[in-house]
Amino acid sequence: MNKPYSGNRYAKFQQIISGMLIGAAISLGGCATTGVTEQQNGANKADPYENLNRKVFVFNDAVDDYVAAPIADAYKWITPQFMQTGVFNFFSNLKNINVVINDVLQAKFAQSAHDTGRFALNTTLGLGGFVDVAKSVGLEQNDEDFEQTLAVWGVPQGSYLVIPFLGPSTVRGIPGAAFDTAANPTSYVGWPVQLIYMLNSRANAEGALKFIDEAALDPYVFTRESFLQWRNNLATDGKSESSLELDDELGEDGADSAVKNADTDVDH
Repeated sequence: MNKPYSGNRYAKFQQIISGMLIGAAISLGGCATTGVTEQQNGANKADPYENLNRKVFVFNDAVDDYVAAPIADAYKWITPQFMQTGVFNFFSNLKNINVVINDVLQAKFAQSAHDTGRFALNTTLGLGGFVDVAKSVGLEQNDEDFEQTLAVWGVPQGSYLVIPFLGPSTVRGIPGAAFDTAANPTSYVGWPVQLIYMLNSRANAEGALKFIDEAALDPYVFTRESFLQWRNNLATDGKSESSLELDDELGEDGADSAVKNADTDVDH
């Protein structure tokens, strides 16, 4: 399986953990309504550079297996779980600065107020963000980035790409990632802090990576399909075409049951 190991990629893949599962569920639903062949043809249209992408995928996988994974395993072994959670919360809180910027750029002003309040509360009462106080009072984490902003502005997704050391992306995702990196305060701190950020993100991605390795017949295709579904789901705020087709097929009650069953499966 192609696993992330750079700081930017780790942060993205940490978010993909749940997104992969959602994307897989949507993909399976798409197979039931549109047919496997049609879905594969659609995927190939989004991936015109598949031969090259697969080579990069294998390269990234090897680097992760022999470099990133052993270091991340050592980090998990020496770092108590409560400290890993605190580090995760700290960097997630910093990311809210970027979330608020993109809220405003997408004209989501009510959500920007919500996310600003979340950042302020965790930064103060949450000891600089190490404790997620905001979640306990109902201020859930939102996920906005500049690629989603570009999608809202009408910029097409472009081809699927696998970038050396960075992993899955799209043509639209490249300028999106550049903007997000520039807007993230973590980019401007010293390398020791960035190293902790990378190690903690890689450690938190371990469960998703194992799931893909064990569950996917073709990890490349699974990663591609799940990534594209996840990004589309984010860009449309959960109103992607595949999701709507699945809802129409199942009906309102059936869709609710499918979501509940999916949540139960993830919990197990």
